[in-house]
Amino acid sequence: MFNGLEHVAICAEDTVALARWYCDVLGFEERYKNTKEPPTFFVKQPGGSMLEIMPAKGARHNRADADAGLAHLAVAVTDFDAAYAALQEKGVNFTGEPKDASGGVKVVFFTDIEDNLIQIIYRPNPL
Repeated sequence: MFNGLEHVAICAEDTVALARWYCDVLGFEERYKNTKEPPTFFVKQPGGSMLEIMPAKGARHNRADADAGLAHLAVAVTDFDAAYAALQEKGVNFTGEPKDASGGVKVVFFTDIEDNLIQIIYRPNPL
């Protein structure tokens, strides 16, 4: 009956800029934009992950990765070093250095233009 997550929603101060950032930096493609002002977008990676980027209704609250609630988005990569280099070239704001985890897993965290926390992750053996 339940078939997985269809999308994750991010409330944005500037939906146009944030949707463009996900397309330009992480290779998402715009799939939907409504006619409201500001608009809501659905952007999707060619592999299937989708985000809804909708207007925020209030001020952003500062939070850390381990605070209650959604902590971060994790984007899977097939070549960690190439993905990391591509993000460096695009000038993303990394929050630390890449780390090796158990079983050959590699991760690094960075933020989008509205300070949402994102992780790229390489898993040699998917869970």
